[in-house]
Amino acid sequence: MSGVQTVELIVFTLLFVAVAVMGFMASRWRRAADIEHLDEWGLGGRKFGSWVTWFLLGGDLYTAYTFVAVPALLFSSGALGFFAVPYTIIAFPLVMLPLLRLWSVSRVHGYVTPADFVRGRFGSPTLALLIAITGIVATMPYIALQLAGLEAVLRTIGLNGTGFWGHAPLFIAFVVLAAYTYQSGLRAPALIAVVKDLLIYIVILVAIIYLPLKLGGWAPIFDASQAKLSQPSPTTGQPAGSTLLTANNQLQYATLALGSALALFLYPHSVTGVLSSQSRGTIRRNMAALPAYSLLLALLALLGYVAIAAGVKPLVNGSTGRADTNTIVPVLFDTQFPAWFAGVAFAAIGIGALVPAAIMSIAAANLWTRNIYKEYLRRDATPRDEARQAKLASLVVKVGAVLFIVAVDPQFAIDLQLIGGVIILMTLPAVAIGLYTRWFHRGALVAGWAAGMAWGMYLLYQIPNPANGKQHFGGSALALDKLSFFGWAPWDGSRVQIYVGFLALILNLLVAVVATLLLRAAGVDEGRDHTSTSDYHATRVPEETKPETVAST
Repeated sequence: MSGVQTVELIVFTLLFVAVAVMGFMASRWRRAADIEHLDEWGLGGRKFGSWVTWFLLGGDLYTAYTFVAVPALLFSSGALGFFAVPYTIIAFPLVMLPLLRLWSVSRVHGYVTPADFVRGRFGSPTLALLIAITGIVATMPYIALQLAGLEAVLRTIGLNGTGFWGHAPLFIAFVVLAAYTYQSGLRAPALIAVVKDLLIYIVILVAIIYLPLKLGGWAPIFDASQAKLSQPSPTTGQPAGSTLLTANNQLQYATLALGSALALFLYPHSVTGVLSSQSRGTIRRNMAALPAYSLLLALLALLGYVAIAAGVKPLVNGSTGRADTNTIVPVLFDTQFPAWFAGVAFAAIGIGALVPAAIMSIAAANLWTRNIYKEYLRRDATPRDEARQAKLASLVVKVGAVLFIVAVDPQFAIDLQLIGGVIILMTLPAVAIGLYTRWFHRGALVAGWAAGMAWGMYLLYQIPNPANGKQHFGGSALALDKLSFFGWAPWDGSRVQIYVGFLALILNLLVAVVATLLLRAAGVDEGRDHTSTSDYHATRVPEETKPETVAST
């Protein structure tokens, strides 16, 4: 543990302790008569207004992984890393109307998860179970990646030990996270998100003004970046990237941006943030205001190029013995700013890991409790039983994420998050399209999900990563020459790449359409729709008439 940056560690610790205290105090913030209810613990009582929802969704969607991985992608690959900017720009207008409908129907029927909605819409416990499992599986690596971002900060401070105990600072941080999340539920990350976002805005705005001035302006920064990225990689012999898109990655850029935008609000933690808002108007205002984070993200991404110009080198992970590219931004702040400001920046990133990790664990716990525990294990569970089960499940999810990051190379965790995006996209027909039409047969949606998931995993298996020697699951971009249909290879020899999630979603939809026609022609039962047209436009529901659970329908 030699080489600890004392001033940075003190500033980081003080701010971390301050937000931890806020997390415990959050249980008294807008406290309900009984917090032992899934609506209260898992959705904050569905009472958050415009400002709280804005900070909550911002803290939910713009995570520590975003703040370390997007600049790191530009640092290593160049312009392709900017895909995150257009996808966040198009996501909000794209999803506003579906989210309004989801909020309304969930408020009428007491739905807590997207799987609740699917259960009520299509009358299929099986389809709801698949949606719940998909959401949990896609969320787990996302939580682990928050730990990767937090550990990148701790390593830069100097807490970069070897072996199992090298993760000790991470264990301490997540014990604290688990404790205040268990006590306060969604109120804790909602309150802390305000501090997190203010810190992030201050740090990024200072960095994007100060660093270019210190390094001679943007022209030298871009020149240095292009010079480095154009050098052949020692492992592949090809240029690492470019500051401009190439003919081979333009299609990947477009499909990755669109696919990511479609997937963004399918994640359970995104839905949790939306359902916690108090009105449809709150959602409208947030969809209009949240693109402000896209500006922040664009500025943040440029720090990858700034790091190149500053000569930053990634730190070696003491546990794995390999360079960790997640440390690019922390090292940049460590070498270019006074120690006290670097400590503030590290706290912003570290808190930026805790907020989404808390929301994600709550969302996964809600899925387990409502759609697996209550549906299959204890149908007579009371609201108090549900709240207690969700609290315990959130602890299990956090422990699993910590064990994952200890046992697996963080670079592999990043690849798993890309796979998670492909996985969650398979819920789009049942959740997003299901909000507008019940034309799809519930059996066809199951078939489409299975086909898309299987083909998506098969395509991901074929993707190597020459940079780290992986032969399979090395990313989410597939060269078109790898595509063949029953022996026919229409793009044989093409090096143009495409996002696997986009291809898997197309197959999912095609199978769902064909299977719907076949099942309907065969007269197979389509199940009962427990929702009505007016439910999707409701503005509020009196508390005394609100159902307690979807299972009661």
